[in-house]
Amino acid sequence: MYEQEKCKFAKTHEWAFIEGETAVVGISDHAQHEISDIVFVELPQKGAQVKAGERCCVIESVKSASDIFSPVSGEVVEVNEAVTADPALVNREPHSGGWLFKIKMSDPKEADSLLSFEAYKASL
Repeated sequence: MYEQEKCKFAKTHEWAFIEGETAVVGISDHAQHEISDIVFVELPQKGAQVKAGERCCVIESVKSASDIFSPVSGEVVEVNEAVTADPALVNREPHSGGWLFKIKMSDPKEADSLLSFEAYKASL
């Protein structure tokens, strides 16, 4: 759905698929492998204001809790309730059904500072 090759990536392993002024946000396939078996996802509230680089939600696995940082700034306009009901969806489909939330970006140019897929892969 959100092909990783077309996503932008934060150094903290979140991806953003840009659709106009909206960014669909999830965690990278690499990150979900590192986190391992995800058992709980705490998503931001719809309507919440988030800032690039700031913690906005939490993913818990059988071994740890991991902060998730927003790759861009703006307002959360949608959250993926499916991952609340089935957190392992993030493991199974990190770039499709396992997306986390959508942000209406306050400054779409902010996404230009994120890494391309190739640059992200090189950073691993």
